[in-house]
Parts: sequence; structure tokens; C-alpha cells
Amino acid sequence: MKFIFFLILAILLSCNLFAQIADTIKNERFSIHTQFTVINQNKTAFKAKYSGSNSLATNAESQTSLTSTLFLGARLWKGAGVFMNPEIAGGAGLSGTLGVAAAPNGETYRIGNPAPQIYMARIYFTQNFALNNDGKFQKSDLNQFAGKLPTSYLSATIGKISISDFFDRNKFSHDPRTQFISWGLMSNGAWDYPANTRGYTPTIVMEFITPVNEVRYAYSLVPTIANGSTMEWNISKAGSQTLEFTHRYIFSEKEGTVRLLGFYTKAHMGNYQKSLALKPVNPVIQESELNGTVKYGFGLNVEQNITNELGCFLRAGWNDGNSETWAFTEIDQSVSGGFRLTGAGWNRKDDHLGLALVVSGISKSHQEYLKAGGKGFILGDGNLNYSPEKLTELYYSFELAPAIFLTGTYQILINPGYNKDRSGPVNIFSLRMHVEI
Repeated sequence: MKFIFFLILAILLSCNLFAQIADTIKNERFSIHTQFTVINQNKTAFKAKYSGSNSLATNAESQTSLTSTLFLGARLWKGAGVFMNPEIAGGAGLSGTLGVAAAPNGETYRIGNPAPQIYMARIYFTQNFALNNDGKFQKSDLNQFAGKLPTSYLSATIGKISISDFFDRNKFSHDPRTQFISWGLMSNGAWDYPANTRGYTPTIVMEFITPVNEVRYAYSLVPTIANGSTMEWNISKAGSQTLEFTHRYIFSEKEGTVRLLGFYTKAHMGNYQKSLALKPVNPVIQESELNGTVKYGFGLNVEQNITNELGCFLRAGWNDGNSETWAFTEIDQSVSGGFRLTGAGWNRKDDHLGLALVVSGISKSHQEYLKAGGKGFILGDGNLNYSPEKLTELYYSFELAPAIFLTGTYQILINPGYNKDRSGPVNIFSLRMHVEI
């Protein structure tokens, strides 16, 4: 563990030198950046009438997660680049990331071994085709070259990516390393987005970009089993399609954006009602799995600047809720919203204060499945007295030094796993250190 820490420190220092050089380059040939994030979470004990194998533990807990990523890019020719992101991740979520649909830490995964592991997070090729001669300068950033970018262009990307890098983005609530950390706030909870256990998948993305409107389409591989690491490469059996329309506008002289998303996934999934018909008590969703089972849904995503320092966001999502959750989390309906304020008013322009609420729900058949004693890969208390799950999150991000941020977060969780018999409330306190160069 000490070796990994000093390795990460050396990488951060070397990338800082490259970043300083890149700031002076107008058309960057190579892009080298890195991030390092540690989150420690502590929750209080709470009372519950009963617990199951997938329940949030009732005792007080403390868990720590760590991720560090290298963002390497090389410009090949005009408009083309290749990117590679080796990553180290370790640690665990509270109760093994079980028992909460809008899980409290977006930097944790549902992996049995908490020891730090090195893997290839992303490796992909992208090509932009300019549609006009107008351009704007973009700064060097994570998986982004410094240089001139057309204001209107077509883009094609192929490789292993995180699809949430392209879809359902929101400048106030999207990144658990710098903003809200709950799963239900970093993305639309009802979007069962295609991914392996760690959140990545081979994908083709096509984009049409203008200053006002954007259209994106993606075809992604999905796991062979729910929350699995092995992807199904036979696209006649399984795959996921995502389509999103983005519109940028001005309201009251302030910028705003609205995004409409739809997804359609086909996989070897089970059906809640069919599993109950096969076994009315303690049903097993895997016993009803069939090739070609479909899951689909929709999402709304709005961000709006209110003043130069204050912005707000709203997300709403729904999926059909008939088939088992396959990749993200056990949420069939989700509504979230909140605010983010910069610290410019107290001479801390790079500090941020955020407050948000996410309310999550599941379909009637999903409720009946859990009440009968069924389990998903996140939830399963052995019984269910249904009520929507509610999580409120408050954070303050403090810039300790350029590119180094310390964040304190408080979350209050009610009805974890949609269970009024285990209502809590559960108090969760987090401390996050984030370095990004």
C-alpha cells in the first residue's frame, strides 16, 4: 500500500510539470493529466426491525475508497486522437456498497476484494469532422487537447469508455470526485447505463455538435451477467442503445441547458413477475433469465445558471421496471435537484457549496419481488415495507492549494433500500481529498 501511495505521488508531481508545459502550448500534441481521490465515509448506527443479506448494516461503520487515474492522449492527425486511462482503485463502500439504491459513495464499486487493483479504465479513438471554419480555443484537460475546436462538428468515438462521460452530463452534479458523491446525484438513477462492474464498457458513440443543439447516439456492450465484468460480444444476443438530445438556451440573460435521454437495453435478464410465478417465496431472479429480455427508459436533465455564482439542476428518470437491474443500480424512478454556489462572495472563487435531494423509487413488480424475499445485486432485506428512498446531501469543497481540494460532506438517508421498517434516519459523514493535474 505504501508503494502504491508513493507511486501515485511521483505520477502527480511529474504530471504537474507536463501540465505547466501544456498551458503554454496552443495546439497540444500530447495530453498528460492525472487525478487522485480518497474518500473516507462514516455512518451512525440506526435501528431496524430486521435485516437481510443485502441490507445496509445497522451498526456504525467507517470505510475508505481510493482511485487514481492517468489520462494519456496523443493527437494523431487533424481532428483525431487516441486516449488511454490506466487506473488504480481500492477500498470499499459502506456495507460492501449494499442496501442503498442511491449509494452514498460514487467512487466505490460492488467488488468483493477491496485491495487496490490496477486496470485499464478507458482506451479509445476519436475523430472530429469540422462542419464550419469557425473555432474556439479549448484548454488542456482530462482526455482533451489544448487547441482550436470547431464550433460545429461531427464526431465518432470507438473503444472502451465510461458512457456517462458523454451522456447525462451536468455541470453542477455529475462528478463524485469534485461534486455530490451519491450515485443518485452523479447520474440519473433510473438510467441503467451499460457498464462493467467498474463502470466501463466497449462502445461506439456518434455525435452531432452545434453551439445550440447536440445529438448523441451510442451502442454499448453489456455484461453477460448482472453487475458482471465479462462483456457479451455477440451483439445479436445483447447490447444497449442510448440516444440524447441537448439544447442550450439563454433564460433571464443566464445560460441553461436541457437534455432528453432515452435508452433501450437487450440482455439475458430476468423478469420480476416471472420469477415470482416460479417461486412465490424467496424468488430468485436468475431463474427467469432469458436471452433478448428488454429494459428501456427515459430521462430529463436540466441545468440553469441563476447568478454568476449560483446554479441549479433538476433530473428526472423512469424505466419500465419489469426486468432486473443489469448494470447501474436498483432505481426505476428518480427525481433529484439541487444548487451549487461558488465561494466568490467570500473571496474563495474556487470553493463550492452544494445542496441536493434525490428521491428514488421502484416499480410495483420490483416491490413485490423484494417483499417476497428476493434479492438483486444491491438490495434484499428479506422483506419490504415500501416507501421511496430519500437522500439529502450537503457539501463544501475547499481549495487547499491549486488543484488540491478537501471536501466535507453530510448525507441524511431515509428508508434505505425503500424500506420503511428500516427507515433510519442514517447519518453519513464524508471527507474527500482530490488532486487533479
